[in-house]
Amino acid sequence: MEISGAGGLFSTYSICSNAAGIAGNLCAFVLFVSPIPTFRRIIRNKSTEQFSGLPYIYALLNCLICLWYGTPIVSPGIILVFTVNSVGAVFQLAYILIFIVYAERTKKLKMLGQLFGVFAAFAAVVSISICLFQPPNRQTFVGYLSVISLISMFASPLFIINLVIRTRSVEYMPFYLSLATFLMSLSFFAYGMFKQDPFIYVPNGIGGVLGIIQLVLYWRYSRPNEEPTRPLLESNA
Repeated sequence: MEISGAGGLFSTYSICSNAAGIAGNLCAFVLFVSPIPTFRRIIRNKSTEQFSGLPYIYALLNCLICLWYGTPIVSPGIILVFTVNSVGAVFQLAYILIFIVYAERTKKLKMLGQLFGVFAAFAAVVSISICLFQPPNRQTFVGYLSVISLISMFASPLFIINLVIRTRSVEYMPFYLSLATFLMSLSFFAYGMFKQDPFIYVPNGIGGVLGIIQLVLYWRYSRPNEEPTRPLLESNA
């Protein structure tokens, strides 16, 4: 009876853990497809206009590092971290390639250099983690890198939060994007807690708090029929 009870508890625990990870993957997919209207506009106009490609460069590097952290050779048992970041890396690379195709020559060369820099940095992380570290130190090394990368990504909404407070307008903070970010962070926070992995639940906990702040600000400052008038991601280059 005790064995059966333990097995049932373990099964329930696994189901809840996988459910949290799958929910995080689904919410992340919403974030990955959110730039599609921007790139439709770029393709339609055959120009990147004033849009910046840097957010997609940063996002690709983040996905690659977190993808590596989720591989069995680094962190066994968290395959849903690998899947979500694999999909994310494909989307970000597609966005970057479209941006390069339609960018002006100067911006095109700059983006190509940054893309090669991302691949070089990722190759260095993989090589160092394999050649210099053995489990579990390998997981710790890559884990700290993934935490730094994720916190940097989650810190980017601070600019938007400051803009909303300053302008008292949510014009540049789409509700569904903020909601998806919050739900993704919450899901992976739960997934990290189930897996007892601080490299997952700490940065996603921070992301969840920032997501709550965005939703509260949206409730506080939203006005009916408010529509964006300018692109959010602009480049001063």
